[in-house]
Amino acid sequence: MSAEALASTSDKLKGLTFVISGKFIGISRDELKKRIEQNGGKSVGSVSGKTNYLVAGEEMGPEKLKKAEKLGVKIIGEEEILKMME
Repeated sequence: MSAEALASTSDKLKGLTFVISGKFIGISRDELKKRIEQNGGKSVGSVSGKTNYLVAGEEMGPEKLKKAEKLGVKIIGEEEILKMME
């Protein structure tokens, strides 16, 4: 790992699991996944009982939203996830 990559790592999201869905304005989905992982979090593809947060963007999948609501998963937006990593 490069010094730059090490400098941008933290454990702010340690132990948390995120599902990213939809399109985002200020950051690409790939970049968001990378930043979550750099901050100790885990990015997965589907909502389950182990999911802590659904990061909801524009045009997100309605099934993911329904499942998150049914399971009581906290739904946050782009601004909230970025604040969590500050």
